[in-house]
Amino acid sequence: MISSNTVRFNLTLLEKRNARPTYTKKEVIRMDTENLHYFEKAPIAKAVAHFAVPMMLGTSMSVIYSILNAFFLGTLGNTAMLTALALTLPLFAVIMALGNLIGMGSGTFISRLLGEKKYDDVKHVSSFAFYASLVLGIIVMAVGIPLIDSIVHGLGATTESFGFTKDYVTIMLIGSPIVVLFFTLENIVRAEGAAITSMTGMILSVVVNIILDALAIFVFDWGVTGVASATVISNLVAIVYYAYHMGNKSQFLTISAKWFKASKDILGNVFKIGVPVFIMSIFLGAMSLIFNHFLVEYGDQAVAAHGISSRLLQFPEFILMGLCEGVVPLIAFSFTANKLRMKQTISFTIKTIAALAAVFGVIVYLVSDHLIGLFTNDPQLIEMGSYILHVTFLSLFITGMTTLFTGIFQATAQGTAAFIMSIIQGVTLIPVLYIANQMNGFHGVIWSLVIADAVAFLVGATMLYVLRNKLQPEMESLMH
Repeated sequence: MISSNTVRFNLTLLEKRNARPTYTKKEVIRMDTENLHYFEKAPIAKAVAHFAVPMMLGTSMSVIYSILNAFFLGTLGNTAMLTALALTLPLFAVIMALGNLIGMGSGTFISRLLGEKKYDDVKHVSSFAFYASLVLGIIVMAVGIPLIDSIVHGLGATTESFGFTKDYVTIMLIGSPIVVLFFTLENIVRAEGAAITSMTGMILSVVVNIILDALAIFVFDWGVTGVASATVISNLVAIVYYAYHMGNKSQFLTISAKWFKASKDILGNVFKIGVPVFIMSIFLGAMSLIFNHFLVEYGDQAVAAHGISSRLLQFPEFILMGLCEGVVPLIAFSFTANKLRMKQTISFTIKTIAALAAVFGVIVYLVSDHLIGLFTNDPQLIEMGSYILHVTFLSLFITGMTTLFTGIFQATAQGTAAFIMSIIQGVTLIPVLYIANQMNGFHGVIWSLVIADAVAFLVGATMLYVLRNKLQPEMESLMH
């Protein structure tokens, strides 16, 4: 992991460039008809659907593969394996955070540049994102592997789950350059407006992962090692697909080193948004780590029950996340090109979040026992997992709104607000978790998640209200 200053120092040698080449009128027209139509002219509902539905499908597929990972391991009847899978989530969150550091920062910058019609600069940013991601991933691998035992202990592995956890961590560290690059490329391809391509790459990764999971568990009996390897290999397949698109199909994205540039403008804009996203992801990982340490007090079954229920909760959460992240390029473009359209996009997205949260909430409360029962036949696990689902689903709507607030601040280059949103939930959860655990034990630990979500929502809504005039005058109507 390196800071923006280190990146700036290492990459400044490539800052100077020759005169920028120009694009033909035909190329610009093609970009307009294929992507700019949805940015500028399509009806709001259609534009949101174009950007968000592919992202929602892609993220939901990612959750399905995560659920199937737990399902496949659950068929082996080994609770320690399920515990290991839950314990390694913080590590995956850190690796994903590095991808989002570059990917979200570059992606929102690319969308704003498209809104300003600075097409040449888009190539410089996309090339920078590609190579910076590789460097970050290699650093994680080099630093993490010698410290692997300490990392596994830090994740909270017990004697029973230590070996399985170490197997998973080893594979994830070796594959970290691939995983970081995967998340980066998915973000910048979507930022160009190629939402279908972004979705296709995600679904391709998921399908390959599911196939490899089944082979690893049922054919080769590789257990946790096979599941981790399947994740890395499937991400590599998606990278090849995205790289082909950027090198051969896209008019403005590139992986060519000749376009690489690390100017102050690029570094500043990428890290202004990317660092808050990174911190938010790190906090999510840290929250998961701390949460698991509290749950360990109540046994491996508590950790396993939370691992199962959290994966089920991820399905609606990631669909809402896909919606909110999917509209970020549209909001970013409209912020520089048509601010009234930005207000209409946000308003429509809020209504969609409310509708989806209501539908998912009803479904879960009706069939929670059956959902948990898909992964285990242990009555205690089913009871604990169902209880966790009931509690955590109470905050589904406010979680979606919090994600939207963060996306708005990222898209409109409100770095301070985005930074506050990135840390508020983690800052709130830690003291609430400690107090709730002291007051109400296991139940307090679970309810602390809802309380932290509620605080984050209130802070985000307050900042949006305060910044409404700075963002654009029409946004005031959203607060009434």
